[in-house]
Amino acid sequence: MPPIKEFIHKHITLSKALEEWCKKIRSATCQNLTELKKEVSGSVDYVGGDSLYIFNIEGNKCRLLAAIHFNTQIVYIRAVLTHAEYDQYNKNGTLLSL
Repeated sequence: MPPIKEFIHKHITLSKALEEWCKKIRSATCQNLTELKKEVSGSVDYVGGDSLYIFNIEGNKCRLLAAIHFNTQIVYIRAVLTHAEYDQYNKNGTLLSL
């Protein structure tokens, strides 16, 4: 099951926010982080690794980790996590391995 669908299955109250994010990312034509912040979400940060970005969704209720390749306009959803899950992965240093 794709990460977004799996997360929504467990956290139905966040489905609308994730669907809105999906709609924005599909129509975006960003070429860099600055444009990504304008077109998709002002609450996104580069976290390193292989073009990995973390989006705070619905006031930090969930975090979406994605590899974004601006040159090809391809987005790979690596994980969708609750804030607590994100903190745990970040704490033990395994976030970039997701």
